[in-house]
Amino acid sequence: MDHQTIFNKALVTLREQLNNHPIGYNLLPEKFTMPELQKLYEGILGKKLNRGNFYRKILRYDILTKLDESRKGGAHKAPDLYSFDLEKYNNALKEGLKGGW
Repeated sequence: MDHQTIFNKALVTLREQLNNHPIGYNLLPEKFTMPELQKLYEGILGKKLNRGNFYRKILRYDILTKLDESRKGGAHKAPDLYSFDLEKYNNALKEGLKGGW
């Protein structure tokens, strides 16, 4: 098998789905930071995204739950942790999201 062809097809499929459906539930740990989610989207899209715009857009989809805890460690302010609201996430998978990347 040609692994590069398989990889390229999977990447194209992810990019197509990203415009209409949420991505990340099976690709991130149960608790994640917003920068981790942004890096996932940037990796799939192959381009840098504006942090403020990304945060506003992803929060507008209303598929995340902000947890009452933050990631400890590091020299900077500890980032807040989020998780996917599974019911809203599954609804977004069925009905789609409005707006592309």
